[in-house]
Amino acid sequence: MKIRTIQTEKAPAPGGHYSQAVVYNGLVFVAGQLSIEPRTLEKKLGSIEEQTEQALTNVSEILKASGSDLRLVLKMTIYVSDIGLWQRVNAVYARVMGDHRPARAVIPTKELHYGFLVEIDAIAASRD
Repeated sequence: MKIRTIQTEKAPAPGGHYSQAVVYNGLVFVAGQLSIEPRTLEKKLGSIEEQTEQALTNVSEILKASGSDLRLVLKMTIYVSDIGLWQRVNAVYARVMGDHRPARAVIPTKELHYGFLVEIDAIAASRD
């Protein structure tokens, strides 16, 4: 089996030594996504709702470039800087994910890079 790395301009370029995603053996592993607008690279540090929406959009675009989509997500991990924000994150997540309910972990953290409030990674099935 060959490992395939993913790079799309529709999501922020990696800020370090990693790929946006890696596809292996029918699975897509999406790296943690922050609320960064991919065209301008603007760090969107607005409300938790705005940050969650942008992070999920970035995950979605990487999945599309990988031959997958949000409906094929098997597991998401959501890192949130304050567990008190969880209900607001969950409301956006539920709206974006609709009826699809993959396995999920929520991990409260003390802080995230650059002052972000949320980071999201995913594992999904690939159509390829």
